[in-house]
Amino acid sequence: MIAALDAALARVVRGVAEACAREGRLDAAALDAHQAVTYDLALSYADLLAAREAMAEGRSTLDASLGRAFAAEVAPAVLTRLEGIYLATGLSPEPLDALAAPVRALRREAGGAEALAALGRAVSEAAGELGDVPLDEHSLIARDAFRRFAADVVAPLAEEIHRRDLTVPETLLEPMREMGVFGLSIPERFGGSAPDAGENTPMMIAVTEALSEASLAAAGSLITRPEILTRALMAGGTEGQKAHWLPRIAVGDPLCAIAITEPDHGSDVAGLTLRGTRTEGGWLVNGAKTWCTFAGKAGLLMVVTRTDPDRSLGHRGLSLLLVEKPSFEGHEFTFAQPGGGTLRGRAIPTVGYRGMHSFDLAFEDFFVPDANVVGGEAGLGRGFYLTMAGMTGGRIQTAGRALGVMRAALKAAIAYAGDRKVFGAPLGDYQLTQVKIAQMAARFAACRGLAYAVGRALDEGGGRMEASLAKLIACRSAEMVTREALQIHGGMGYAEESAVSRYWIDARVLSIFEGAEETLALKVIGRGLLEQALTGNA
Repeated sequence: MIAALDAALARVVRGVAEACAREGRLDAAALDAHQAVTYDLALSYADLLAAREAMAEGRSTLDASLGRAFAAEVAPAVLTRLEGIYLATGLSPEPLDALAAPVRALRREAGGAEALAALGRAVSEAAGELGDVPLDEHSLIARDAFRRFAADVVAPLAEEIHRRDLTVPETLLEPMREMGVFGLSIPERFGGSAPDAGENTPMMIAVTEALSEASLAAAGSLITRPEILTRALMAGGTEGQKAHWLPRIAVGDPLCAIAITEPDHGSDVAGLTLRGTRTEGGWLVNGAKTWCTFAGKAGLLMVVTRTDPDRSLGHRGLSLLLVEKPSFEGHEFTFAQPGGGTLRGRAIPTVGYRGMHSFDLAFEDFFVPDANVVGGEAGLGRGFYLTMAGMTGGRIQTAGRALGVMRAALKAAIAYAGDRKVFGAPLGDYQLTQVKIAQMAARFAACRGLAYAVGRALDEGGGRMEASLAKLIACRSAEMVTREALQIHGGMGYAEESAVSRYWIDARVLSIFEGAEETLALKVIGRGLLEQALTGNA
């Protein structure tokens, strides 16, 4: 069934690609005219890829059942989307008619109320891993160590940090430094724990998932910024820059932040305007950045800067500058350089994702030495490409963050449903609760299998587009899973004293940062599918 839907999707991708092509290449205006279609193509491709991974051979009996339940949920949704796309593009939907009966049969068999209720009971009683994934011994040891740390050290502080809007304290940061969390993506020769030849992305995902289960903002997200900066340095930094910065990043001294987004340019990196002007020995930086997470506490900012005044160059005029500053506590700071330059920061009040704080930044004649241009003179104009190299790691790591939040929410829902009595019986004994738990677990297991599979593909040199896809579906699913977990808690779920309210509000940010859902669907996944269709590589 999934294979048949894949084939139907491939047909319509070819049709949309031809409609958006001019002289054999995709046309920007035509793509914009097909945004809604392209968005649905990306969502459908994500659902089907996750379903294929969830139904792969070698799963445990429980995981295999969860895979079929996930397929039973997404297959009707994909079929509906495909019908809409076929009609919107003028293709005859007649080939889809043959899929209707098999989709209904799968939904009846694996997605019916009785089947899901039985699956929900099995999930609630299960003692092992849901969505189990293969990990090497080193990764398993790291995952289990960080799970213990997250439960014993992070979780007891998570609610206070969230409710009082505190900065992540040194009582969390220092033991995380000692455990090597900031060096997970840094090669061993530079003081990290990643292999010198190749990478171990699944371990990074596993550690991120473990920390995010306790707190997304106070623990799980701490890895993202060094992950992005490390990959950018490894992709384009000079040997001197790698030798100088990577060992320091690995031990969390300094902590890092990434400054990409600007007030008038969200995901449109090519349109960024913060400018760097040549001066003796370096650059004077002027302009604003926004949504720079952890900018106050961080001592090193990776700043995407327009170093070529010719705006017509677009993304080719961007470079990466490494801005050094003192670490500041609190929600506001001003750093004045001896030569007169200033950098001001103010934390943006947010409904969730508290602990790291996202900042508005204002640069005024802020001096950055030539030595801090990533790649040196050869790195000028390569900022966009180096940022994208960093963001690939950040996106698959964000999928890991979504997994941790989902795992926490699912466990909380199961525990509450077992303890809470309604109308004389445990809430977990009712069919609807069991169905909800099954659907939550099926989404979590499918996203987990996909994220780790993409992690392995990245280590083998592929998976770049799939990293965005894994982020897309995992982050959307985190919203669904945390919403249902909160609903199972009823009124208590809406109370701040309940951790599930934090999971729900934190999950909402996942589809926005590290590449907004729409940008990933339209500019990365959808466009990638259409380009593959045009070149015959689909």
